[in-house]
Amino acid sequence: MKILRKIIFLLFISLVFIQIGNAEIRKVAQTGLQFLKIDMSARSAGMGGAYTMVGNDASALFGNPAGISEMESNYDIFGSRVNWVADIYYSGAAAAAKLGNLGTVGLHFMTSEYGDIVGTRVADNEDGYIETGNLDLDAYVVGVSYSRRLTNKFTLGGTVKFTSQHLGSNLMPSGETMTNEVSGLGYDFGTIFYPGFRSLRMGMSIRNFSPQFKYEETAFELPLTFRIGFAMDVLDLMGGMNNHSLLVDVDAIHPRDYTERIHVGGEYWYGDIIALRAGYKTNYDEQGLSLGFGLKYDISGIDLKFNYAYSDFGALSNVNRITIGGAF
Repeated sequence: MKILRKIIFLLFISLVFIQIGNAEIRKVAQTGLQFLKIDMSARSAGMGGAYTMVGNDASALFGNPAGISEMESNYDIFGSRVNWVADIYYSGAAAAAKLGNLGTVGLHFMTSEYGDIVGTRVADNEDGYIETGNLDLDAYVVGVSYSRRLTNKFTLGGTVKFTSQHLGSNLMPSGETMTNEVSGLGYDFGTIFYPGFRSLRMGMSIRNFSPQFKYEETAFELPLTFRIGFAMDVLDLMGGMNNHSLLVDVDAIHPRDYTERIHVGGEYWYGDIIALRAGYKTNYDEQGLSLGFGLKYDISGIDLKFNYAYSDFGALSNVNRITIGGAF
């Protein structure tokens, strides 16, 4: 009970911290390469992004890299497709492998599809401009991760990733053609700690730590985000139930480019076959409710996984995510 009281106290402090942060000036336009904030996991998105302490397969590489040490299998693969707003699409994939006592390693990548965007240039004609053709736009990130369970209660993980964004070219008044492109390294870190109270775990993650990037004269950093998370199968409080689990996760989030936020999510599993998910995000202009489901089926010793998530983006329409994976 002492541990439970400590957890409640920490949650209370986190909520107070969030409310204080909400009263501050919103720190918008502080970072670049915003695509790095996209949630690539349908499981995570279905739980409202409350995933810091939940990820236990290759999809954890897009959240808390310590999670790959929680894999139940030796190998796990993951693929994702995100139908974002404004006809933008994101694709990603990840793979993780256990190396016995040496730890667990992972590799992931993510790429973007911005669609056809026609470029223009000021011209002395009736329209005042001329078209210069479709802009060449792209963005991607590739990361390598390592995680290790240091004790039976504490796990640590980290990621080194190379990220790049190209926003087309433009003609300067001097007649020079300027290529708008930046690239460089970023880093993710994460921990998971089991205090010993049933299935409760807590920990933190830091995503997109980086030096400054620069487009011409404007310098910026990646969208650095600090998270503290708590998760537990709440059915454990009733002694557990055969073929049922109800995992609840609460994440307190401190982003560099906005005030503090809370993500809350739940995941109900029946028979380790079908999952139903729901989540909610606070302190967003448009985002809020998310729903999702998952299926898992064993074929010849390979656990095949399918997950879908629907996220309400208000006036910006909706976002759909589909992920598939396998564990063996």
